[in-house]
Amino acid sequence: MRESGILLHPTSLPSQYGIGDLGPSAYAFIDWLVEAGQRYWQILPLGPVDGYGSPYSSVSAFAGNELLISPELLVEEGLLPLSALNDGEIPRAAVDSPVHYQTVANAKRKLLQHAFSMSGFDRSEGNHPLWEHFARFCSEEAWWLKVYAAYQSLAEMFPGIPWAEWHLKAPGIPLEMLRRGEFDPLGKDLPEVLQKNYRFHCFVQFLFCRQWDALHRYAATHGIKIFGDVPIYVSYHSADVWAHPQYFFLDDDYRPIEVAGVPPDYFNATGQLWGNPVYRWDILCRDGYRWWIERFHSVFERVDLARVDHFRGFAAYWSVPAGHPTAEHGKWVPGPGAHFFEVLLKSWEGPWRETAANTRTLPIVAEDLGHITPDVIALRRMFGFPGMAVLQFAFGPAKVDQFLPDKVAPDTVMYSGTHDNDTSLGWFQHEVRGDPALLARLRQYCRAEPDSISWDMIELAFQSRSEIAIVPLQDVLGLGSDARMNIPGTPSNNWRWRFSPASLTKALAERLRQVTEKTGRIAISQPAAASSPQSR
Repeated sequence: MRESGILLHPTSLPSQYGIGDLGPSAYAFIDWLVEAGQRYWQILPLGPVDGYGSPYSSVSAFAGNELLISPELLVEEGLLPLSALNDGEIPRAAVDSPVHYQTVANAKRKLLQHAFSMSGFDRSEGNHPLWEHFARFCSEEAWWLKVYAAYQSLAEMFPGIPWAEWHLKAPGIPLEMLRRGEFDPLGKDLPEVLQKNYRFHCFVQFLFCRQWDALHRYAATHGIKIFGDVPIYVSYHSADVWAHPQYFFLDDDYRPIEVAGVPPDYFNATGQLWGNPVYRWDILCRDGYRWWIERFHSVFERVDLARVDHFRGFAAYWSVPAGHPTAEHGKWVPGPGAHFFEVLLKSWEGPWRETAANTRTLPIVAEDLGHITPDVIALRRMFGFPGMAVLQFAFGPAKVDQFLPDKVAPDTVMYSGTHDNDTSLGWFQHEVRGDPALLARLRQYCRAEPDSISWDMIELAFQSRSEIAIVPLQDVLGLGSDARMNIPGTPSNNWRWRFSPASLTKALAERLRQVTEKTGRIAISQPAAASSPQSR
């Protein structure tokens, strides 16, 4: 079945609280997707973000982003009084203003702490109607939640101090017990200095999971699949590395020995130095890849399909000695290869994806852009994982012929652009319009004028031979470079774009639906309209 969808991270949804969240605008967006005949809502990773808002630099591979928690839904569930939203406790902002992460983080934390104490969750026993749900959540999710909440509590106790030095600052606190999660899920046997903060972080994750699960169910009820994202690496400053240092190349003082990146290429003469610690795949293999298997199962409790970022790292990864200023002096090191996915398949209890050949496989899309060698292609095809294609790369300076709409392989997800690309209009104006050769190449396929290029690219993506076509909402709205989500290699001023609710009109939905029908991607079983968010 040929399908299509929209790429939009929840932070980009309109909201008067400074950042998009899991509240009414998320439900309204699902309704609009249904009206537009789409099947997928693709998002970026849902984990906690760093100070710059990057969803690819998180303190946990399992936790959710507290900034996405909807204040309005907290009021609905009796966890906050309405006055908390109206008395200036959380600053208001224009519904489509760019996200200011530090401002939002401070305001959301204050609001969540208010809910925590007002509803009695700050005590070891509570009488709120949701208390039993909370206690059950803490028990059922203890396998990751205990370590995450302990890590966050310690990080806040020792701000700015790397976890490898906590033992110097915390005499009397049983760090190894905390690292292994050997304590009560509600933290009743923790040192008193940690108990309240620990329970707060459990409470925040309870709220996130509760709101996300409700939204995911609403999407499923209305025929929309959530298309998630799995970063291959985790941050050194994370609960995952703190709790499982044996799975990473660290020295005896828990400092990274080797870090991740990619080698020099057409786009970057010195490569990209990401700095994440690389995996000890031999140790992970000896443990049956338990951490990774738990991670995949956790992801697919939240989404229906997932893009695995930097998939080529499972075949071979670029390893750079820690301390080098660039990625130039790294080397290729073999990854776990097919053995990892064979073990994962044997343990799989999550959803399956039906392939075009009527076989079942994991619901994974392999991000196979960049320096891709035959072994990477062979690995993803061995397990029936679709790859990725980006139209901008077909018509840009790299001229990647296999990404042309009439040449792309069907086992591919076609994008007009991704979160790392400029919008189609911005790309056309800055990269293509002034280059006669590129412009001529593009005009073999479409009109390619500033007033048409966004929809030209949407139609080319949808017309392609790919099983799935995804376009960023920015292209549907015809926006320029000001709406770009991320510029790789630049840490600041990314992940901030938001759209206005007035821009998602019925006329726009109808136009997208017509293109979807014309290109044979309409969801046959999908209703033409959905109920409003207020009716849920």
